[in-house]
Amino acid sequence: MDSASQDINLNSPNKGLGSDSLSEMPAERGASGVTPVTLPPGLTEEEAEELRLELTKVEEEIQTLRQVLLAKERHASELKRKLGLSPLSELKQNISKGWQDVQTSNAYLSASATLDDIAHSEVYKKTQETLSQAGQKTSAAFSTVGSAITRKLGDMRNSPTFKSFEDKVGNIKSKVVGGRTNGDGVPPPTDSNPVQDKAPF
Repeated sequence: MDSASQDINLNSPNKGLGSDSLSEMPAERGASGVTPVTLPPGLTEEEAEELRLELTKVEEEIQTLRQVLLAKERHASELKRKLGLSPLSELKQNISKGWQDVQTSNAYLSASATLDDIAHSEVYKKTQETLSQAGQKTSAAFSTVGSAITRKLGDMRNSPTFKSFEDKVGNIKSKVVGGRTNGDGVPPPTDSNPVQDKAPF
């Protein structure tokens, strides 16, 4: 192949610095000095030499492209910095665009349509009505139970046993609390330790 047709002008300062000869390639050495490289079957020495030269040029071009790509990435990040585009704002834009893509995707639209179909189906409506009725019945049952408990407590309060118990508690309370308030029972705790005017020492 012609080397001029393979040159890619990328305005790189390193383009063309590589060598076109195999003088830089290490020679394999054996016990007796330089040994020839074994060639794959069906490949002549001239073809192998031509492939080696082409490989060297392709590797040089890859290195040049890496350097150009690195320079372009630096230039792009400098432009983004001047425009005020931070990595966070780019991430937000990417997420927003990704969500828009998801919303317009066939899978999302299909799932959304399926959910709409379910929400408008008869089975869904019947289930919703059943749950609503069950909630109303449960609420009514709790109300009934609450009324029954209130009624039972009222009945119990009016029973002779409860009245007798209440009277006994009231009598005990009046004896304990009443004595202190009337002054005829136990004296207040502050009177039990009178303050002495003079210290013993």
